[in-house]
Formats: sequence, C-alpha cells, structure tokens
Amino acid sequence: MGADAKQDSPTHDVVGALNCVRERIEALSSTQNGRRVDLVAVSKTKPPELLQAAYDAGQRHFGENYVQELVQKAPLLPPDVKWHFVGSLQSNKAKILVSVPNLFVVESVDRKKTATALHKAVAKTDRNEKLKVMVQVNTSGEESKSGCQPGQTAELAEFVVKECEHLELVGLMTIGAFDTSDEPEAFKILNKERDAVATRLNRSIKELQLSMGMSGDFEAAIRMGSDSVRVGSTIFGAREYGNKVIQG
Repeated sequence: MGADAKQDSPTHDVVGALNCVRERIEALSSTQNGRRVDLVAVSKTKPPELLQAAYDAGQRHFGENYVQELVQKAPLLPPDVKWHFVGSLQSNKAKILVSVPNLFVVESVDRKKTATALHKAVAKTDRNEKLKVMVQVNTSGEESKSGCQPGQTAELAEFVVKECEHLELVGLMTIGAFDTSDEPEAFKILNKERDAVATRLNRSIKELQLSMGMSGDFEAAIRMGSDSVRVGSTIFGAREYGNKVIQG
C-alpha cells in the first residue's frame, strides 16, 4: 500500500467508530422514551483532519480540554461546530476561551472564581446570548479531578444564577471514577446533586441537564439519565502521553 492509503485509514477508522457509537446511543435512547442524548466527540490532542472527518460524517458537538488547543482548532473547523470546553479552566484563561465565537458551553465551572471570570469575560464581548455553563462536581473525591464537592453544588449553582448575569446555568457535569457496574456511584451522586440544585433554584430537574459518561461507561450514563455523553478514545483512538496510553 502507498503513503496515501496510510493517510486515509485514520479517517475511515474515525467515521466507522463514530457511527458505531451513534448506533449504541440510539439503541439506548429508544428504551428511554425517545429521550435525546447528545454525543460530544472529545478530540483533545487529535489533529484537525480527524475532527473534519467526524464533521463530514455529521458530527457537530466537539469537546476540548485545553484552552489553547480549542482556540487553535476552532478557526480550522466550520463555524457551525458547537464547542464544549470540558477541561479544568484557570481564571486567567477565561478571556481567551470566550473569544471563540462558537463556544457552545463551558462544562467545567467548579468554583465561584471561575464563574466570575467567565462572567466578566463574556461581558466584554459582543455575544448576543448568555454563555451556557455547567457546574462540575467531583463525585469521586479524587484530588486529581476537578469539581466542587457534593453538597456544595447547589450553592455554586445559585451563585451562577444570581451573580453572573452573562452566564446561563444549563446543568451539571462529572467525570467520576471509572465504574463497570450497571449503576455507577458517580452517576447516582450527580443525580442527587441535580435534585438539590433544582430544589434550591425552584426549578424542574428537566431544566437541568446532566453531562456524564465517557468511552467506557456512556451506556450506563444514558440509562441513568445523562443528556449528553463525552466520548473520546472510542472515536478518535487512545491518546499517548510518553509511555502511557490514556483512554477516555
């Protein structure tokens, strides 16, 4: 086989894997009273060519973990891509993040300082709409993972709603510890935190989306009520850091 064939193969792998994930999501959605579940293709460290292949196959929601990477990729993809920022956000990076015109949602608001930085940054742009945000909850208690602690979620959510007029709270997100059980504990916790937020804000739980589930557990997440799942390595392949292969 020539060099061209080798270059083409990753594209075909992405499209095939993407369609397989979609089929699995649709099969589960049909058992959830037709509830819509959005697929966010998490493309961190992956080249724009693979994202374009997914886009050409109909994918529109993409997720990135690093501000600089999102800022660099966004102009290289079509403007109707809906970018989800799903990584830990330093307050001093808020301004450059919101400069991306098609930034769809920031899923990783984990403290008041982050919310305030985003609020102030959006205020200085010409955005016509509020920036959608989610409160990230650390459901595993791991220091390596970002997120507010369970029990503090409602307070942070209320702060976003009452003190950050340029932000729109749309739900909660978690990464959680990997759990192969049918009902992972992380997802139970996030559902309980949503109940607490709904009570505090006097909202219906239907108004608050859940973003939970990744490559290894997105099907369990859907069964437990997730409105969107973030799938990376299953679509784009494992990420390599030094001698480690990272799945997610």
